[in-house]
Amino acid sequence: MAQTFLGYQNSTYAGIYGVFSNPASAAGYRYKWDLNIIGADANAGNTYISVPKSVLFHTPDTLRLNRDYFVDQGANRKQNSWEMAEIALPSVLYAIDDNQSVSFVWRMRSSSNGGNLTTPIANFFGISYPNPNYIGSNLSIPQAGLSSHIWHELGFSYARVIKEGYTSRWKGGLTLKLLSGVAAGYASVNDVDFRLNNRQSGTITNGTLQYGYNKELDKWEWPAQRNLQLFRNNGLGADLGVIYEYRPDNGGFGVYEGSDADEYKLRIGVSVTDIGSIKYTKGAVNTDLSLVKNNIRPQDLKYHKKESLQQYAQRLNKYFTPLATDSTFKMTLPTALNMMGDLNIDSRFFISANAVIALTAGKKNITKTYALTQFNITPRYETYLFGAYLPMTINHNGQADIGAAIRFGPVLLGSYTFFTYLFERHVDHAAAFVALRLNASMFERGDANGGGIFKMRKRQVGCPVNNY
Repeated sequence: MAQTFLGYQNSTYAGIYGVFSNPASAAGYRYKWDLNIIGADANAGNTYISVPKSVLFHTPDTLRLNRDYFVDQGANRKQNSWEMAEIALPSVLYAIDDNQSVSFVWRMRSSSNGGNLTTPIANFFGISYPNPNYIGSNLSIPQAGLSSHIWHELGFSYARVIKEGYTSRWKGGLTLKLLSGVAAGYASVNDVDFRLNNRQSGTITNGTLQYGYNKELDKWEWPAQRNLQLFRNNGLGADLGVIYEYRPDNGGFGVYEGSDADEYKLRIGVSVTDIGSIKYTKGAVNTDLSLVKNNIRPQDLKYHKKESLQQYAQRLNKYFTPLATDSTFKMTLPTALNMMGDLNIDSRFFISANAVIALTAGKKNITKTYALTQFNITPRYETYLFGAYLPMTINHNGQADIGAAIRFGPVLLGSYTFFTYLFERHVDHAAAFVALRLNASMFERGDANGGGIFKMRKRQVGCPVNNY
């Protein structure tokens, strides 16, 4: 999963939301506690299909090409799609003292990826399938696939100041996660060679299909909330991170003076998030398939409306040749390397830079989802009550976005595609987030700086600078 709550997560006011991307951020937090009531983040898109914005609000019963949606028929790049979403459920950060913090995080998350298709293959399936322009053509798919995962995670974090000098501070943090899998599935085709003889007949001369999904999907209940159970399909995960702060303006007394959360001039952080996996038992009819077959009717391969996953799998198993397969699979989390830099201009204006690099995006393991590799720069203005953010992002697909977010008291609203969406006629991706949270400053009086425990202590403790 790429960074959630993008543009906000590097703020010194982020609290529990900073822990999501780097658990070390909780050490030296400005308030005694930070409580998340509810939060949600959703991000989805693709590189092949775009739609007019009007379709998103008034979807017609039948979507027509070049009216309700448009396809990228001539691109040289591979075509991909993704989805990332989460609900941040009640979670809390508690500062033990100036140096140590603990956190409990409860999140429900989903991550999906699909693609690695060349544009001609995408056109074959995406335009009047089977696309008559490819009759008589020999086509190949070296490797392409899709995967999707929904899971709970209960995270327990510990962060502390590791070392503090006269002009520097090092912080480290670790989150251990108990994972509960809800739904997972994957499908991957490999080394496929095929030919469309006419619109009613084709031949596959080489290739295999590997697929699987967890057995609970064969008994999926409606409404879907009935399936969102904790402590089923359990697994373990972890995040770990470190942050360095350059603090030249602390009076030269280092640990003797105390440290405000925003007293640094520059912060640099590195973390690895979503280490781990969940083991699932496959559905009863899941099996790998040899796709070699003559006289294939392309329409026979289409998914039928209202057909269950099990019914579709059984139909494919009879159509092709089953191969030996394992009865279980491990769905790997979207492990990512996160690198952050944050420049403090005057304790109200900041500029942060953030890079997310997917570590599980290769072809080696098909039972995984992976983060969206991207780079972000966010200028921001912040006080204890108000924050304004201008995230600017580019991802590895070459899609560039300018967004906006605002924090007022306990409410956070934002989208890192806000201005992209506002000025583009057609859109192929979008993202938005919202959160409701509380912290200690909202319940303290008489502190113009927002009741931060570290600011209060700076005035109360009597450091050497003030006693000189």
